[in-house]
Parts: sequence; C-alpha cells; structure tokens
Amino acid sequence: MTYEEHLDEVTTLITEKYGISDEAAIRMVMRAQADDFFSGHDDDPSICTLDRAHQDAKAVFKKYR
Repeated sequence: MTYEEHLDEVTTLITEKYGISDEAAIRMVMRAQADDFFSGHDDDPSICTLDRAHQDAKAVFKKYR
C-alpha cells in the first residue's frame, strides 16, 4: 500500500480497535506524523503493510491518546 493508504489504514484501525471517533483518530495520526513517527514509512514504502498498520495503530494510540 502507499504511504497515504497506510496512514488511512492506521486511522481506521484506531477507530475500530479503540472505539474512538474518526476525528480523534485523525488528530492522533496527524500528531504522530508531525512528530516524524511515520518518516521511515515515506522513505521505504515496503514497510507499509497491513501487519505494520496494526502495530502502528497500537503505538500511535498508546502515545497520542
């Protein structure tokens, strides 16, 4: 998946797994992106996988909730 698709998937997984609103999940992902959490993903699209999206959703939720 592309970098943008990965961010969308992480956002979706946060809403599904943790029962929060789309807006709150988007804010979390945007904060993580501003903190360069996803900088490696943009440089190496091969890490933009569904498995990694699940890991990233958990990490972003824990850090930015």
